[in-house]
Amino acid sequence: MTSYSCCLILLLFTWNTSAYGPNQRAQKKGDIILGGLFPIHFGVAAKDQDLKSRPESVECIRYNFRGFRWLQAMIFAIEEINSSPTLLPNMTLGYRIFDTCNTVSKALEATLSFVAQNKIDSLNLDEFCNCSEHIPSTIAVVGATGSGISTAVANLLGLFYIPQVSYASSSRLLSNKNQFKSFLRTIPNDEHQATAMADIIEYFRWNWVGTIAADDDYGRPGIEKFREEAEERDICIDFSELISQYSDEEEIQQVVEVIQNSTARVIVVFSSGPDLEPLIKEIVRRNITGKIWLASEAWASSSLIAMPEFFRVIGSTIGFALKAGQIPGFREFLQKVHPKKSTNNGFAKEFWEETFNCYLPDGSKNSPPSTSFHKGHEEGLGAGNGTSAFRPPCTGDENITSVETPYMDYTHLRISYNVYLAVYSIAHALQDIYTCTPGKGLFTNGSCADIKKVEAWQVLKHLRHLNFTNNMGEQVDFDEFGDLVGNYSIINWHLSPEDGSVVFEEVGHYNVYAKKGERLFINENKILWGGFSKEVPFSNCSRDCLPGTRKGIIEGEPTCCFECVDCPDGEYSDETDASACDKCPEDYWSNENHTSCIPKQIEFLAWTEPFGIALTLFAVLGIFLTSFVLGVFTKFRNTPIVKATNRELSYLLLFSLLCCFSSSLFFIGEPQNWTCRLRQPAFGISFVLCISCILVKTNRVLLVFEAKIPTSLHRKWWGLNLQFLLVFLCTFVQIVICVIWLYTAPPSSYRNHELEDEIIFITCHEGSLMALGFLIGYTCLLAAICFFFAFKSRKLPENFNEAKFITFSMLIFFIVWISFIPAYASTYGKFVSAVEVIAILAASFGLLACIFFNKVYIILFKPSRNTIEEVRCSTAAHAFKVAARATLRRSNVSRKRSNSLGGSTGSTPSSSISSKSNHEDPFPLPACAERQRQQQRGCKQKVSFGSGTVTLSLSFEEPQKNAMANRNAKRRNSLEAQNSDDSLMRHRALLPLQ
Repeated sequence: MTSYSCCLILLLFTWNTSAYGPNQRAQKKGDIILGGLFPIHFGVAAKDQDLKSRPESVECIRYNFRGFRWLQAMIFAIEEINSSPTLLPNMTLGYRIFDTCNTVSKALEATLSFVAQNKIDSLNLDEFCNCSEHIPSTIAVVGATGSGISTAVANLLGLFYIPQVSYASSSRLLSNKNQFKSFLRTIPNDEHQATAMADIIEYFRWNWVGTIAADDDYGRPGIEKFREEAEERDICIDFSELISQYSDEEEIQQVVEVIQNSTARVIVVFSSGPDLEPLIKEIVRRNITGKIWLASEAWASSSLIAMPEFFRVIGSTIGFALKAGQIPGFREFLQKVHPKKSTNNGFAKEFWEETFNCYLPDGSKNSPPSTSFHKGHEEGLGAGNGTSAFRPPCTGDENITSVETPYMDYTHLRISYNVYLAVYSIAHALQDIYTCTPGKGLFTNGSCADIKKVEAWQVLKHLRHLNFTNNMGEQVDFDEFGDLVGNYSIINWHLSPEDGSVVFEEVGHYNVYAKKGERLFINENKILWGGFSKEVPFSNCSRDCLPGTRKGIIEGEPTCCFECVDCPDGEYSDETDASACDKCPEDYWSNENHTSCIPKQIEFLAWTEPFGIALTLFAVLGIFLTSFVLGVFTKFRNTPIVKATNRELSYLLLFSLLCCFSSSLFFIGEPQNWTCRLRQPAFGISFVLCISCILVKTNRVLLVFEAKIPTSLHRKWWGLNLQFLLVFLCTFVQIVICVIWLYTAPPSSYRNHELEDEIIFITCHEGSLMALGFLIGYTCLLAAICFFFAFKSRKLPENFNEAKFITFSMLIFFIVWISFIPAYASTYGKFVSAVEVIAILAASFGLLACIFFNKVYIILFKPSRNTIEEVRCSTAAHAFKVAARATLRRSNVSRKRSNSLGGSTGSTPSSSISSKSNHEDPFPLPACAERQRQQQRGCKQKVSFGSGTVTLSLSFEEPQKNAMANRNAKRRNSLEAQNSDDSLMRHRALLPLQ
């Protein structure tokens, strides 16, 4: 079994070595060997393997100058380390570097040589194999370039735990340590780059983009991460296409058609230069301009794409570039390359021929290089420039600095510095092994590895724990995923005014270590769009929505395609392209343009508005008129009319009317908590006090007139004290209602936002509508009782009792408050208070006018009627009229009885009142004529009814006469009207109550 394994491995190694001749590798012996994988060529020649003979390795074509420079960076770093007295002293590093030709097959072919040699050493076959030139095992590999190539290489090297340090493979898939156990890299993974791309699109307020990705392990994961980031930022993707350098012409045509027909102007590309080149050439052929290209680091500075003839199409490119490093002495090292001097570098001969377009006699190139492609990273990949069918021979004295090639472009060392850093990372891991102290090592029981017999897995262990400072003073340590976190430079393509070449202007940077939202910095003043414009291009599915509008979804379209919809009332948007309108705060409303919120208009029944002023004037007028009446009654308090209207109750009634008019003022002005709690009780108590006075006053007179003979008991029962007690009791019920209301559900000031959107109505929240109903209902109940008594006493003497006017006032009161209920329920806002004020004023003016204005008129303008005789005469006339009706009623009854018995009609013997039948028309009862004459001798009244005429006489004396004269007058009156004594006596007996 051992012999079989030995033979198999030797066979593989021999086959691999034959495929890579002396001119196809760079190799140098040393104590420790490092492997290297670099794309010295862009690709391989297409060859149909018909298997009629043994398959041969395909030929690599199209020289890559940048790939050779990266190879030179590795050699320079190794030589620098070998010459260092402090780093790996007494140890020599060797190298074995192969060309991957930018293909997986060639990379695996080279990797097999590393694995085969390591396997031979692990089998310890020296006793079986007589190897005269033993080559040490490769303990680490630097490479490869493309992520797809590194993925294949990492799978193979990971089986043997050979550390692989890549300088350009940025796919985030390679961070998976379960699959790629021995993979590390000195370039940030694409996760940060995809996030940075989304941040740039968001920065320029673009939301409508297309994506193109290489169909490999670099493009697909990168664009997938970008989609995730774009979705979080509401960035819509119009199209997403995959490309490859091996795509046929029809596939390229389809992708170009999609780009040409798309309305998206920004195109995000995750690809290498060789994969993108066929697509760009077709776009240039069709002259599709006006697109903005967002480039990943793999092609952002690729010389395959950054060509002057392509600039009119891709001149608006913004790309990412790795942070450039510094390698002291590297420029001079590059200039020293020569086929005769670089004996260990088998690629130098081909480099020389490609640089000067000549051939060296030992290895002439008689055919021009064919076109191929290559996956370039960061600094781009340059192609050979030979185009002639036959080249002249090289002299060997050509000057390398006289030719401009990507090889000598050392101004921004990005990938070259990553190669340099990868070599030093391996060297420092070896240095840690070299300086390891037993007991403090990383292996079992703190043991250390033997530097002279070091194995690949031991180097991998130390790389994972690596921590050193590079030549630029930066700390280098790989994270748990084997990655180095780095920053990006943001570049913009400009056309050089000097030679017309494409230059990469740094316009910003992306700091991975900064906080989210602070990572991106862009200097817009340095950006040229299309090579000349400063105006940021527009790449949105829809035009921006102006402030005051919002984005409205269009059915069947992506969310980035929208229509602008005006914000509804009460909402606003103060920014462009708002996704939604914001609601204004509760006390604010949107302005006319819906761009901001302004304070809502506040409305209440104000003192300063015309309506409020009018109501206030009417209330003040009512207070003035009531005060005037009160003043007149006070001045003429001893006159008969004032006395006859119950002077004390009249004063209280006028005071209550003053309170009614004053209570209306509490409904005007901005409602406060105290005014809300005061206005309804003030109104309710004032009106109840007023109605109570009228009720007691009216009921007193009615009861006295209906009494048979007013006695001292009546006078005592209807004295002032009892009258005031009844007024107090009626009012006290209303007070109790108000106290319960204020205690259980007190009214309060309320800002009503619901009635109208733009207006805040400051009103009073009554707390309990039931309590308000009880308050008004109780007032109306008293008014109804008062109306009943007033209506019943409407025929009493007009000069003595104002029953008719009270009836009218109560009718006005009911009309006002019955109308108030629907008006109160149908109005809102400040008009609620206005309706109640109008009702209070109308009811108050009705009571004041009906009860007092006629009396004030008599007092001021008819003083002749304001006498005791006028009052007595009116009272007597009413008494006579009532007595006459009673007498005639009895007389008619008697006459009817006599007629039924056959008797004759005549006067009743017992009556001293003369009655004669006649058929004359009735005439009204005359007033007391000749009042002055009759003051001394009495008054006679003739009352005419439909069935006869009755003459009544009654003598009145001055109040100053003694009680005997009054008794004599009563006797005379009794003799003259015996049949009407009951009614007459009621009214005569009422006189002392005045």
